[in-house]
Amino acid sequence: MKIQPSAWREQGTRLLNPLLELFVRSGLSPNVITTIGFLVTAGAGVSFFFGRLQLGGLLVLLGGLFDVIDGYVARKRGLSTVFGSFYDSTLDRISEVVVLLGVLSLYNGDYPTLGEPWMVYVVASALAGSLLVSYTRARAEGLGIDCRVGLMQRAERILLLGIATLFFGSWKDGVVLTWVMIVMAVTTNLTALYRIYWVYQHTRATAAPPPATPKRSQAKSPVKGSF
Repeated sequence: MKIQPSAWREQGTRLLNPLLELFVRSGLSPNVITTIGFLVTAGAGVSFFFGRLQLGGLLVLLGGLFDVIDGYVARKRGLSTVFGSFYDSTLDRISEVVVLLGVLSLYNGDYPTLGEPWMVYVVASALAGSLLVSYTRARAEGLGIDCRVGLMQRAERILLLGIATLFFGSWKDGVVLTWVMIVMAVTTNLTALYRIYWVYQHTRATAAPPPATPKRSQAKSPVKGSF
């Protein structure tokens, strides 16, 4: 069964069409928009580091919006390039590391209200799982297999973290963020495992049949001759 919750994403893109078209007409190149989105998301990581959870949540969501915009502009204006795709994916990974390192810093004992030291391992697991989700997709697509499957893809991670911190912040010692991190740690790694299974199923189905065993040739009897 293919787990791909994409219908709501398509609906969300349609709702954003007026804003997306505005950026298409702005003349900004997709790579410039990607860079702006990266700086915004990196700002979210810095905000988390200084304990500004609600600002960090807002910047996470805003950075995610730029992540939608750059791809839309590239497609609409026919500016999609191999480097642009590589640049976008690379900055996405860097920004995700920065954001989750910012979240991790909330649990290292310096923040006055979020002081559960064991949570650093949960956040580290969420970070590892997030990178594995991206890596498995990239590796599968390098093999020619569509691997956009799973429950905790990038869009879900952005919305979950952004909404939780924007609306709840450090409420009740950050209990909402704590549970969001636990859920993200579990589901990202499960998604990575599911993608491994997905690729296994596809490679098994398309595996080349073993080479046929050549027929054994009949040995010719030696020609008898007189000496």
